[in-house]
Amino acid sequence: MTILDRIIAQKELELPALLASAPNFPTIDKVRPSLYETLITASTLQVISEMKRASPSKGDIATHIDPVEQARQYEEAGAACISVLTEQAFFKGSFEDLHAVANAVNIPVLCKDFMIHEVQIDYAKAAGASIILLIVAALTDEQLKALYTYATEKQLEVLVEVHDTEELQRALNIGAKIIGVNNRNLKTFEVSLTTTAEIAQHLPPSSIAFISESGIWNAEDAQFVANAGAKGVLVGESLMVSGNVMNSLKALQIDIIAKVGEKR
Repeated sequence: MTILDRIIAQKELELPALLASAPNFPTIDKVRPSLYETLITASTLQVISEMKRASPSKGDIATHIDPVEQARQYEEAGAACISVLTEQAFFKGSFEDLHAVANAVNIPVLCKDFMIHEVQIDYAKAAGASIILLIVAALTDEQLKALYTYATEKQLEVLVEVHDTEELQRALNIGAKIIGVNNRNLKTFEVSLTTTAEIAQHLPPSSIAFISESGIWNAEDAQFVANAGAKGVLVGESLMVSGNVMNSLKALQIDIIAKVGEKR
């Protein structure tokens, strides 16, 4: 089994407990900016900053960090959005982390998880997320379309994650507006920024908000994916281990130039 297979198998084991009881989080009444609008109109590369305690490939990354304090630092540094991992078994995240962060900040909040059922979207929404992640590699076409529709009907934005051109086409087929290329191979967990550049060549001229995920460590990495057409980057590990979140995040906010046919 690949790592992705193992994670999805774990998600299936967790579903009965989620289905057995409704999410019970105090309501968060905040109107957050649209991540899509932020990305599509930006003149600088936008940073989606992630709260990431651990990962299957690296093990523990920063389990000691307070998610609320980290999120506040991200917001102060100018992050466009905060991603919170809620997967527990492999990433040591939780919906409680998501709710705490959503309470603490006013910018968009992404629930980063391996979604395979509508109940997970219900929990994300209840915990305060304004965006969810759907991973094309983890879903059939029918699941992808159903979960995308379910989330958008709940007024959630959706980041649709792809790893190759076939998955890109599947994302385009459901009308995805925010598409992220994960530079990490979810089967081997190896990382290569050239994945962003290769897939970007197959994007149709449109107003899709294109994001590069994983492997972004410095301004050079940011420049590489921006040159490929990325409007934003999703960054976790490098910010979690940074001794200076403000400086590290600011270094990634490089100028970008709209390509012909794209909306600014």
